[in-house]
Parts: sequence; structure tokens; C-alpha cells
Amino acid sequence: MEYVSEVFFELESYHIRGGNPIRGEYRVNGAKNAALPILAASIVTGGENLFDGCPCISDVAVMREILETLGCKVRQDKGQVLADTSGLSDWQVEKRLMEKMRSSIFLVGPLLTRCGRAIVSQPGGCAIGKRPVDIHKKALSQLGAEIEEKDGQLIFSGSDLRGTNIVLDFPSVGATENVMMAALGAKGETVIHNGAKEPEIIDLQNYLNSCGAKIKGAGTSRIVIKGRQRLHGSSYEIMGDRIEAGTFLMAAAGTGGELVLRGLETDSLKCLIRFLRYAGCRVRRKPREVWLRGPGRLYAVEKLQTGPYPEFPTDLQPQFSALMTAAAGRTQIEERIFENRFKSLRELTKMGADIEIFQRIAIIKGAECLKGAPVSAEDLRGGAALVLAGLMAQGETIVENIKFIERGYCDFHKELKKLGADIDRCI
Repeated sequence: MEYVSEVFFELESYHIRGGNPIRGEYRVNGAKNAALPILAASIVTGGENLFDGCPCISDVAVMREILETLGCKVRQDKGQVLADTSGLSDWQVEKRLMEKMRSSIFLVGPLLTRCGRAIVSQPGGCAIGKRPVDIHKKALSQLGAEIEEKDGQLIFSGSDLRGTNIVLDFPSVGATENVMMAALGAKGETVIHNGAKEPEIIDLQNYLNSCGAKIKGAGTSRIVIKGRQRLHGSSYEIMGDRIEAGTFLMAAAGTGGELVLRGLETDSLKCLIRFLRYAGCRVRRKPREVWLRGPGRLYAVEKLQTGPYPEFPTDLQPQFSALMTAAAGRTQIEERIFENRFKSLRELTKMGADIEIFQRIAIIKGAECLKGAPVSAEDLRGGAALVLAGLMAQGETIVENIKFIERGYCDFHKELKKLGADIDRCI
């Protein structure tokens, strides 16, 4: 999949005729939130890496382009990516690429390890709230990196990093992963305390260990990295995408459908599954498979709060909130990670949703039914929520600005259509 300009995406929209139940079987793609840091981490190997299960999404295309501008050779054939980083020749990420994707900040750690320096701009991405890089900067400085801000750029230098104990102020996924990669170039042992526990961090650890690194503890709050090991390229399969999986499960739940989901470790969906059961869904879970049947009408969930893993993921909150707009009863949603993650709820009121927002708390009173309407995506997961609402609604929903959605979902409309949705991608 070649990268396509944002201008092209802005002209396109999804046209959805609601009312069809989502039914069938779906195999999950590789995880966006695992693939991006792993692709960045391939820099530290200085060799050839073969990745299976890389999703064909625009964010991966941007990461590929970044690696290529740094002198690496990257080729993608469907879900397989070959990344040869032996020719790395630069340590400055172009501003135009940084602005397209938040995950570009992951380049700092591996560039410090490989080159002893990194120059980046403030990263872009979805406008879902403040996501300062202060945690990254503070942690990397504790390893011995010097950081200068000049003309909108962040200049990191550190050719003599030293292992140390690092206590993160917040269990940030990105900062945890960046420190893991930078610590590979540090002398001695680095211990991360209060690290994030997300499954994607375990996947990064497993990939790096397959390349010769010595890291343990991912999935817990304490991660230990032994620096300056001899590293090499590797063949590695990216984990299944739990956020994509949750989105498709909720599409079936909201439409009264039935779905068998395969291709991921289903432990990562425990929290979502618990709330879907509260809402009236029948769910059976095996280690690598989930079966769900949605009710005729969902029940409201009294209260839901997002939080760091293993709590309810912020990346599934907008989709679950969309389900609750048509559930019987009243739901209180508290968003504790990103302060601007209720933008999609304001769009849902155009479809007849009854929602009141008080800073980080949303009160949703379920409507008898949603009505199709023109709406616009303003971020990735909020855009997916609008699509789910369109599947549930009566009449036609037009979701505009789908460039955000296609940052994280591969052939979203095509896969939904295979499962029974009446949806088209239109210019």
C-alpha cells in the first residue's frame, strides 16, 4: 500500500445505510500500536527484518516513508514488510512526516541507540487532547541524553548513555517504549518503574529479544533492560490488533449481530468483554477466539471509566459510547486519559443521541433509535464510533473526513461489507 496524500482522503466519505446486522467471521489484522514502535525499533538492529502481520494502513505507510528518508530500505507486500536498516544515514526526521503521525516520536529512542543523536519536531496525529513529550524527555535525560529545543525542533544527543533507575510520572505507553529502545544503547542496566503494561509493550520486548536484546518484565510495571547487547535483524509476526478487534465486536453488538473473531490473544479484551456482557451481549471467549451475539437492544452500562491497561482502553471508549447512545437506560462515561476524546459524541447528537458533557464526564441517555445524518470524523477512534453509529441508525449516514479512520483500519468499509453492512466509500 503506497502512501496517499491527505488531500485525496479529505475528498472521500463513507455512505452507510443502517439496520443490517453484522454477522460472520473476522480475522484481525496486525496491531497498529505494536507495528509502529516495532518498525521504529528495527533501526537498532542495523540489519534486515521481516515483519508479518503489518496492517496496510496510512500510519504504517508514513512510518515506512520516515525510515526510507533516513536511508533504510523498506518494502511492503500486503501484510508483510521487509525493512533493511543497515543503510541508515540520517538521524533527523522531516517535519512534514512528524506532523502526520504521533507515533513518529518513537524514532528518538532507536536513533539515540544507533546514532547517538536524534532531531525531531513536535509530533502530530489526532487532536484528542494534550499528549506532551515531557515524560519522554525527562526519562531520556535520566539516561544521560542532552535535549535542546530550537526553532520548533527537539535535538537529542547522547553518545554515552548510562543505565539507571527511571520512575515514570505516568505509565505512558510511548515513553515506556522509547526508554526501552534508548536503553539498548546505554551502558549497564536500566530499570523502568511505573511502566505501562499494555500488550503492545510485550510485543516490542519479544521482537527486540528475538534480535538479541535482553529485556524482561514487559506487561508489568517494572521492566529491566540490559544495554549494549549485540543485535541483529529478525523475522517477527506482529500481534493481533485488540482495538480493531474490539471495534468489530461492538459493530456486531450494536446491530444485534453475531460475530466470530480470530487472530489475537483474547486476554487483551477481557475488560471490554465484561462491559459488553453487562450490556446484554452473549460472549464466549477462548484463548485465540471470541464469539459474540448482540441482543435486540443493548442495556445501558451504569458507569464506565477509562484508564491504563488493564482498565478500559481509551481507544475503545468512543466506540462503546456510540453503542450506549441507543441502549436502554442511562450511562455515565468518564474519560481519564485524553481530555478531548468526546468530540465524536458531539457529532452523534446530530443523529439524535441524547448526550450531556461535563468536562471529562459524559451522560448518555439511550435513544429509541438513531437517525442517519451527515457527520465528520475528527480523530481515528471517534471516526470509527461514527461508523458504528451509522450501522445502528435508521436511514443514511455520511461520515466525512475518513482520512482519520484509515490511519488505523485496513479496508474498513470492505471488511464491514463482507459482514453484511450496507456501506460504500465515495468521492
